Amino acid sequence: MSSEAGGIRGLLRAFVHPPAPAVGRVDDRRERRAIVVELILVGVLTFGFSAVYAVLSLAENALTAGIGDTTVALNPVSSSVAAIDVIRQSMSVVRLLAIGGLGAYLLWRSGIGLRRIGLGRPVRADVPPAAVLAAIIGLPGLALVAFSQAMGWNSQLVAAPDDGLWWRIPVLAMKAFGNGFAEEVVVVGYFMTRLRQLGVGERGALASSALLRGGYHLYQGVGAGAGNLVMGLVYGRWYQATGRLWPLVLAHALIDTVAFIGYAVLVATGVLNPS
Repeated sequence: MSSEAGGIRGLLRAFVHPPAPAVGRVDDRRERRAIVVELILVGVLTFGFSAVYAVLSLAENALTAGIGDTTVALNPVSSSVAAIDVIRQSMSVVRLLAIGGLGAYLLWRSGIGLRRIGLGRPVRADVPPAAVLAAIIGLPGLALVAFSQAMGWNSQLVAAPDDGLWWRIPVLAMKAFGNGFAEEVVVVGYFMTRLRQLGVGERGALASSALLRGGYHLYQGVGAGAGNLVMGLVYGRWYQATGRLWPLVLAHALIDTVAFIGYAVLVATGVLNPS
């Protein structure tokens, strides 16, 4: 028990005063310019443009029907033909994995190994903190979304189609993992590492990562944006304190799995009526 207590105290100290990052500042001007250009390109291709699009969607909803009177499908059906739909849904999973892979590859290509950014081989020890991180964010997050929807600050969220197709559940689970892998690798691992290389302090990198995460969720509403901002602060600080990225990927995947599949099951059993 004393060793466990010591480990918890050490983790709390690391949260308050994170250890020095494994990747240091880059001083060469040419390399710094290359990092800036790379950040812009990755941002345009991934979550940077998504944040801009989300802000515009939020503004459009506020200026027209009203945020609370809009509905957002998180996993919309992409075709009325089931075979085409499952192919497109599977392609979206591959795209999410490729986005995360791109961030990891760019760091690896520049000489930063996967282990240095917390993406070494996943181990069993990553599972308990992942479950705790999922509970810390997921449970209050559900309450925040429900409250925001009641106040008209959030769109009505449809987490999954209610068509009852047999392949929907496994595809939703894969998409949940894809979301976790893409977002945590790029927004936390890649983005914060590159900011460190540019000389941005730990607080600045943490705030920037959290703001980006909150920004690209604003299409769901103010409540979702605020909740994901808090999620970004907690998960980003965990990364700074531990240097491990897999617990964040697993926690994010668990949150989305419960949300997507839980919604589908509740609708299928008649407990929840989306109409």
